[in-house]
Amino acid sequence: MTSARTQPEKAVLLTPEVLEYVRDQLPPFTDVQQELIDATLALGGVAEMQVPPEQGALLTLLARLTGARVAVEVGTFTGYSTLALAEGVGADGKVITCDINDSWLEIAVGAWTKAGVADRVETLVGPAQETLGQLPDEPFVDLAFIDADKVGYIGYWEALVPRIRPNGLIAADNVLYAGEAASRDAEGNARAIRAFNEHVLRDDRVESVMLTVADGLTLARKKN
Repeated sequence: MTSARTQPEKAVLLTPEVLEYVRDQLPPFTDVQQELIDATLALGGVAEMQVPPEQGALLTLLARLTGARVAVEVGTFTGYSTLALAEGVGADGKVITCDINDSWLEIAVGAWTKAGVADRVETLVGPAQETLGQLPDEPFVDLAFIDADKVGYIGYWEALVPRIRPNGLIAADNVLYAGEAASRDAEGNARAIRAFNEHVLRDDRVESVMLTVADGLTLARKKN
């Protein structure tokens, strides 16, 4: 049998035209989503930390597919991914979102409030390793999303995996790090991401797959 690593190449080159076509397949932005995107873009260079719309839509879909009622997010920024998760967990659900910085929290809360999901969101401000450590030490989380400082990923992973219920899901963003993580000579954040990817691959508590969505997204199912 042919190894998966030697299968014929089927990857599509993601040109601007192809990316535009992909995004044309998404549901239209709500007014709140568009306002939040615009407010984030107005911040300048830091706007690159916002997840792209196709990834936001995927988070909402994953929350609904898994029937998630409790989601934990590491990395809030202006709250676009939080909004996506809050929409996915539904009116009876809860999103616990952690960020070391509250500089953009006002923008996020404003968007959540306009969208009618603010009552589903609990914000924890401080070093995420500390705030995650204060969560119940039991498998109560249905879905987790990691999108924060890259050198902290392994620590966040280790804090989250024991708290994920069996068959629950962890999603980790930026696992390609603009493609730099693929290099054996990766440095800085890319090196930290490469180490994280190897850590996940060796973790027998989960089964995982890395997707080429946006800057790379790993999905991992907690085993029974």
